[in-house]
Amino acid sequence: MKISEILNGLKIYDVYDDAEVSYVTADSRKVCKGCIFVCVKGNKFDGHDFAAKAQKDGAVLIVAERDLGLKNQITVSNTRAVLSLLCANFFGNPAKHLKLIGVTGTNGKTTTAFLIKNSLEKMGVKTGLIGTVKNMAGDKEYPASLTTPESFELHELFSDMVKEGCEYCVMEVSSQALAQERTAGLHFEAGIFTNLTQDHLDYHGTFENYAYAKSKLFASSSLCVLNLDDEHAMSMMRDSDGRMVTYSANRDEADYTAKYIRYKNDSIEYELVTLGYVERVRVGIPGEFTVYNSMAAAVTLIELGFGFSKVLYALSLSEGIKGRIEVVPTDTDYTVIIDYAHSPDGLENIISSLRKTAKGRIITVFGCGGDRDRTKRPIMGAIAADLSDVIVVTSDNPRSEDPEEIIKDILAGIKNTKVKKIVKTDRTQAIAAALNEAVKDDTVLLAGKGHETYQILNTGKIHYDEREIVRGLLDGTIKV
Repeated sequence: MKISEILNGLKIYDVYDDAEVSYVTADSRKVCKGCIFVCVKGNKFDGHDFAAKAQKDGAVLIVAERDLGLKNQITVSNTRAVLSLLCANFFGNPAKHLKLIGVTGTNGKTTTAFLIKNSLEKMGVKTGLIGTVKNMAGDKEYPASLTTPESFELHELFSDMVKEGCEYCVMEVSSQALAQERTAGLHFEAGIFTNLTQDHLDYHGTFENYAYAKSKLFASSSLCVLNLDDEHAMSMMRDSDGRMVTYSANRDEADYTAKYIRYKNDSIEYELVTLGYVERVRVGIPGEFTVYNSMAAAVTLIELGFGFSKVLYALSLSEGIKGRIEVVPTDTDYTVIIDYAHSPDGLENIISSLRKTAKGRIITVFGCGGDRDRTKRPIMGAIAADLSDVIVVTSDNPRSEDPEEIIKDILAGIKNTKVKKIVKTDRTQAIAAALNEAVKDDTVLLAGKGHETYQILNTGKIHYDEREIVRGLLDGTIKV
């Protein structure tokens, strides 16, 4: 493919040699012969500083936001947005052959996306998936490193979906991806807003910036499905001309409401009510948040034209998602649950949901990630202490920070509480302490890791699967 073909649709008047292109990248480490190198300024590095070396290493075109005095360079106002458009052109704009459904919010993105994909496929519609746990083109699976991939990988996935015959793609859309223009140029048949609570302030700086980044999804969505029980729902429409549809478990003015909700150990049930329709919903995933996630999925599919009853039946066939209120098989008289909750709202939701059905005590094991928003640490400590019977404070992904300093931040929120607390910096020791503490009918919640099968330490990433840890501790193959 020639440079001129990849620049198609952009108003570029610079003079350049129309060479063949092998690759498009903004990562100086991935520069190769025949590639286009896009200079993107990040928090730590500025791609403009690597442009001359990229050209020397074989880049046939440099895309920058200022004149660098290099041969075969073009200048644009926003390299992040242009990167996405170039990657789309490189793969022949595969997203135009897919119907995209985007899900954004602090919590619930993964479960909502899985519920939509599973429901569509139960209705005979081949669907791709992009998200935190994994990426899928129909039945083909790919590992996921980011909630929303970088532009080149994103459009490569779209291309694979088209080749596999997918009609829809449902994708989690993170605030970072929206802020970094990874979705620039994409049109969404539907955008879904789940909720908004404190998270990622280490990246966005302020909650207002975080909220604004989320709202960018709806500026490119034809249908906007919003959780009306979240106070930030209407702010998502600030730049949107899309058709708005709302759902709620508490407010009758919403377009769709959940009535007569029943919580069970292995499922939730409620009546989905809208003008002219009332039907019972059952989803085999426990927890209060499942009401909201399943409503978001059902409302979106119904509003996209799939039949009311057909959607709810497909939804009832959906299974649980790895790392989201996942029950770990154990030969014990207590229950062990793994959940990805790693924000204040997420932790509150999971413990509150377990409280509705738990027969015994709730023992919560949790930590906070290093090199991330420090302000949420004491908040999460206070939430865990307030809602749990026993808490075990430990490490999550400490990254470059001292795990004990992170724990100190957490404990600052627990100073005036009477809850029984155990502190174990080593996560395996923390899990062992929780299992030793548990008696009949107790629930041990391992919060924060969820689907992750690794831990990020200051020495790098190591394999760490909590399912294996629990099994090893219980059968004696792991000693602490």
